[in-house]
Amino acid sequence: MSIQNNYIQLLETLKQEISTARIKAHLAVNAELVSLYWKIGKHILERQKEEGWGTKVIERISQDLRHEFPTMKGLSPRNLVYMQTFARAFHLDYELTQQSVAQLPWGHITHLLDKVEDKEQRLWYIHKTIENGWSRNVLVHHIESNLYDRQGKALTNFSANLPSEQSDLAQEVFKSSYNLEFLTLERKSKERELERGLITNIKDFLLELGTGFAFMGSQYKLVVADEEFFIDLLFYHTRLRCYVVIEIKTGKFIPEYAGKMGFYLAAVDNEVKHPDDNSSIGLILCQSNKNIIVEYALQGSTKPIGVSSYQVTEALPKELENALPTTEQLQTFLSLHGADETSEDIHTEVA
Repeated sequence: MSIQNNYIQLLETLKQEISTARIKAHLAVNAELVSLYWKIGKHILERQKEEGWGTKVIERISQDLRHEFPTMKGLSPRNLVYMQTFARAFHLDYELTQQSVAQLPWGHITHLLDKVEDKEQRLWYIHKTIENGWSRNVLVHHIESNLYDRQGKALTNFSANLPSEQSDLAQEVFKSSYNLEFLTLERKSKERELERGLITNIKDFLLELGTGFAFMGSQYKLVVADEEFFIDLLFYHTRLRCYVVIEIKTGKFIPEYAGKMGFYLAAVDNEVKHPDDNSSIGLILCQSNKNIIVEYALQGSTKPIGVSSYQVTEALPKELENALPTTEQLQTFLSLHGADETSEDIHTEVA
C-alpha cells in the first residue's frame, strides 16, 4: 500500500474517532445538565415544602443565579419552574432519570412535561424517543396525534399467519388508525386522489407510518399469467425484513378487500420477494371499519393482513374559502399587532 493510501486510511480512522468522541462528550454533557436541572428542582421542592416558598422566591433564585453565572442559559424563572415540575414528576425515579431521561435533550423533556400527564405514557414516549432518535418536532407530532393509544392496535390476523417472533413485532408496527391530516381532500375524493396526496407528501406519510418503512413505489405493477395488476403502495420494512402492501379505500371496510389483498400478497411473495425475505404483510386503510366484520374477514385468510382506519382534513366548501383570510393576510395582521414578540428561550439544549 502506498504512503498516500496509508495516509488516507489513517485520516479516515482519526475522523471516525473524533466524531465518536464528540458524540460521547455531547451525551455526557447533556446527561450532566439534565441531572443538574433535576437536583435544582428537587432543592426547590424541598424548601417549598419545608418553608412554604412561593413563586416570588423562584424569581429571586433566578435573578441571583443569573447574576452569579451570567453566561449560563436556562436559569430563567420559567425554566426553574420546569425543573421543579421535572423533579416532582420523577421524584422517586432518580436512577431512571440518570439512565433514560438524561439521554433526552432538555427541550424534549419540557414538552413531555407540558403535554403528557400520565406517568406510563410519559415513560413510553421517553423510551420510543431514545429507541428511534426522534427530534423534538417528531416527538411533539407523535404526542399530539396520540400515538400511544394507536400504536400496535391494528386489527390483524398476524398471530395465526406469522411465526410468533415476527407476529409480535408486526403487531407492534401497525396502528389502529393513521393520522393523514396533512392531506386536504374533498368529501367525495377518489382513492387515486388520496394515493396521489400521499405520494406528494411522502415524507409526512413515512413519518406517520413509523420507523423502518422504505417506499418502493405506487401503482406497483405485478404481472400474473400475462395479466397486469397494480398495488396502490408498496413498502419494504427493514426490521420485519418483508414487503408491506398498502391498499387505500375511501369508504368503509368490506370483506372482499381481504380476498384481494390475499391475492396481492401471494403475487408479491412469488414474483417480487427475495428467498431470504419474510412473508409479505398487507395493510388495508379504510375510512372506517367495524371490528366484528374485519375479524370474520381475516379469519378466512391465510395471509398476514391488518386493517386500520385513517383521518384526513376535509376541504372547505368553495364559498367559505373565499370568505377566509389568506396566510399572508394573517401574517400581516399578527405583525401589526405585535403577536410575534419573542420570549426567553426555556428549551436550552447542549450545542
